[in-house]
Amino acid sequence: MADGWLGPALMVGGYLLGSIPFGLLSTRLLGAPDPRIAGSGNIGFTNVLRVAGKTAGILTLVGDMGKGWIVGVVAKATLDEDTWVLAVALTPVLGHLFPVFLGFRGGKGVATALGAVLGVAPAAGLASIAIWATSVGIWRYSSGGALAAFAALPALALLLEGTRFALFSLLLSGLITVRHKDNILRLWEGTEPKIGHRRHAT
Repeated sequence: MADGWLGPALMVGGYLLGSIPFGLLSTRLLGAPDPRIAGSGNIGFTNVLRVAGKTAGILTLVGDMGKGWIVGVVAKATLDEDTWVLAVALTPVLGHLFPVFLGFRGGKGVATALGAVLGVAPAAGLASIAIWATSVGIWRYSSGGALAAFAALPALALLLEGTRFALFSLLLSGLITVRHKDNILRLWEGTEPKIGHRRHAT
């Protein structure tokens, strides 16, 4: 199928799907605090887990990762050019970071980016998820696990997928690192909260 019209159409759809705030939807469904005004104010998995509990956290993680994975899988299955596939796979991450439904103020993109990578390059995606999960399991820092996974991703991409995907991975890693600049400072200072540390509404 020609990528000429399908690629842009999937990019729009991917951005809109990425803009769906599963963290906010899950907390509303469960009658939990709004993550935008509780804890760190972030709509992602870690803050939802802290302020609303495991069920809301898991729903957020599955929803955020799932939207990236779906877009990645559809792009890979329907587009012929790798450049278009990677461009479409980036859009749910951008949607999560800058969601049109929340005034372009979104989360940090970790779960959605992992899902997108898993959708277009399963081996690299599974390896990145394993690094994230292992790092979090050992050190209990969600942000540290994310930074470790995306620091390793370009090398994994180059090893498993080639140069073009490695460049895409560098872009993803840069976005994730920039969004975690405050976490990096807190990790350096030793003030970053660990998984399991609950915060209450401000």
